[in-house]
Amino acid sequence: MADLSTLGHRIRHFRTQAGLTLEELGEITGTAPSQLSMVENGHREPRLSLLEALATALDVTAADLLAAEPPSPRAALEIEMERAQASPAYKELGLPTLRPTRGMSDAVLKTIVGLHRELDRRARMAIATPEQARRANTQHRTRMRERNNHLPEIELIAEQATTSVGHTSGALTHRTVAEMAERVGLSIVHTDDLPHSARAVVDRENGRIYIPPASIPGGHGLRSLALQAVANKVLEHEAPVDYADFLRQRLEASYFAAACLMPRTASVEFLERAKRDRNIAIEDFRDSFGVTHEGAALRFTNLATHYLGITLHYLRVSGDGTVVGAYENDGLPLPQDATGSTEGEVVCRHLSARQAFARATRTSEHYQYTDTPAGTFFESTQTGSGATAEFSITLGVPYAESKWFRGRESQKREVSTCPDARCCRRPEDGLTERWKGQGWASPRVRTQLFAPLPQGTYPGVDDREMYEFLEAHSHD
Repeated sequence: MADLSTLGHRIRHFRTQAGLTLEELGEITGTAPSQLSMVENGHREPRLSLLEALATALDVTAADLLAAEPPSPRAALEIEMERAQASPAYKELGLPTLRPTRGMSDAVLKTIVGLHRELDRRARMAIATPEQARRANTQHRTRMRERNNHLPEIELIAEQATTSVGHTSGALTHRTVAEMAERVGLSIVHTDDLPHSARAVVDRENGRIYIPPASIPGGHGLRSLALQAVANKVLEHEAPVDYADFLRQRLEASYFAAACLMPRTASVEFLERAKRDRNIAIEDFRDSFGVTHEGAALRFTNLATHYLGITLHYLRVSGDGTVVGAYENDGLPLPQDATGSTEGEVVCRHLSARQAFARATRTSEHYQYTDTPAGTFFESTQTGSGATAEFSITLGVPYAESKWFRGRESQKREVSTCPDARCCRRPEDGLTERWKGQGWASPRVRTQLFAPLPQGTYPGVDDREMYEFLEAHSHD
């Protein structure tokens, strides 16, 4: 059945074809012309009795009136224009509704509809996961692999920042972080009304860093957030020009924060000592500097190859097996899509990153060896629970490097042949034939996957919320 707009156009088309005015058709059907006008404009659904009366008066069938296709190319353009102007994308522009009139030429109508099509195309590109962003992420990871995830220029800047406040080793205190911020003209303000799309906000005009209240045990994340804001000032970051620039700035800010929390000199000394003792353990590295397990694992990737000569891989994997973050320079085969992107792909179920979820006791690290087409790797995994789901943090190295690590005596061994689909994605022989068409499941869909990110200066952050927040706090 046609929608109301198409139905209205079809009634008007057959009325005009019959040479009848609204008043004449209304007299025949016993309906007020104003009511017929609303039906023709798609604003009212006719009763079945009226529809039959109209069909009889116009010498057509009810099926003719209810057909789904527009009655003419011109009508198709008018219908498309009406639908476009009813869309949220057009309404956001605050422009008046333009009605197609008899005096509007087909050329003008085609131009207007063409502009609406382009507006819709751009809106759809904005809400989709851009292929350009995935490619930028892949290129970004490739560049960091070429540099062994080590940025000496930021190491130097961070070292100068921590040395200026007398911090060289151990856990960096909140008070010292605040002093580091003050040295670059920023003060830390804790607030519980941050925009829902932002973890922290910097007010450059008034020299403030807004972060959540200090209620998190240990406050590991808060120190890092504040230091990333300091990095924004120290590294002279401006509004990113594209997604690739955003990724670069985010990496530099996170790297600066990590290098402040775990200073290079003290970290390298700690790791070299652990290597001499053949007792490298991320949990010891973590506890020595009072950071999170993930923070220690990522910092290890910055330093291990450059200073210890150890190649490695890092994975953060969610409980459902999807990759949230990844880095490797040791050749571990990572899952990839057509663009080369790894984030969002499902990692092999035989890797330590997923095997660790199966353990009954997760208080300690999970150690295992994994045989792959690229060789054997030793892996250490720690699981945890976030605000919405569980996750695992994995640090792995080639077999030859396992001699430096705690847990190398593990007898746990898995074999992965991924990306061969027979490894862990294709059902075992006979199962498909046995159950095809006989099974049904309700998927556990993560609704956030279908929710578009706010479009703003910084990907995922709503500009309006951020600017309203800054304005509201500017007079504090």
